[in-house]
Amino acid sequence: MSVSWMKTAASLKNSGLFSMPEFRKLHGSEMSRLTAEQYGEIPKHPVVLMLHNIRSMWNVGSMFRTADAAGIQKIILSGYTATPPRKEIDKTALGAQETVVWEYHADPLEALSEMKKAGIRIFGLEITEGSRPYTTLDSGAFPLCLVVGNEVDGLEPEVLALCDEVLEIPQFGTKHSLNVAVAAGIALFEMIRVLHKGV
Repeated sequence: MSVSWMKTAASLKNSGLFSMPEFRKLHGSEMSRLTAEQYGEIPKHPVVLMLHNIRSMWNVGSMFRTADAAGIQKIILSGYTATPPRKEIDKTALGAQETVVWEYHADPLEALSEMKKAGIRIFGLEITEGSRPYTTLDSGAFPLCLVVGNEVDGLEPEVLALCDEVLEIPQFGTKHSLNVAVAAGIALFEMIRVLHKGV
C-alpha cells in the first residue's frame, strides 16, 4: 500500500465521515494452527480426493495443501500422477504432503470399486451429460470420494462409468475450464460447508 493511500485512508477515518472497521492481519502464531501431531489425531471429514493422471506436480502439491486445509480423510493418487517425495510437489504442498494421508493405486478402477463396496459414493468432477451443479450436494451424499482428472483430457470414460454422480462447476466465460487444483478446492470446500451446515 502506498504512503499517499495510507494517509488518505487515515484522514477519511479521522474525519468521522465514514465508519471504517479495522482489520488487522493476524500473525501465524495467532491463528490457532495445529501441529502435525495434533492434526493427525483430530477427526477428519468423510471425504476422499482421488487425483487421476494429473500431469503437473505443482497441481498435485497444491491439492495436498487444500486437502490439509479442508481436513479430509485422505488423497488417492492414481495412474501417472506423481507421488511424494518430489521437490515440485513439496514446493506447493508446503508440508501438507507430510500431514495428509495418501495412497497410490496404479489402477483407479480397482480403488474406486473397493470404495463403492465399502459404501463410499463416487463423484466425478467434470462437465458431462447429466452432471449437476456442485452446490446441489446435501449431507446424505457422504461419505464420498471426489475424483478429478487430467488437466487436458479430464476423466476417462471408464472412470466416469464408475461414478455414482458427476458434479460440475457452472462457468460463465469463454473457457469452460478451470485449473484442476482450483476446481478441486472449490468443490472440496463446498462439501465441507455442507457437512458443517448439517451439524
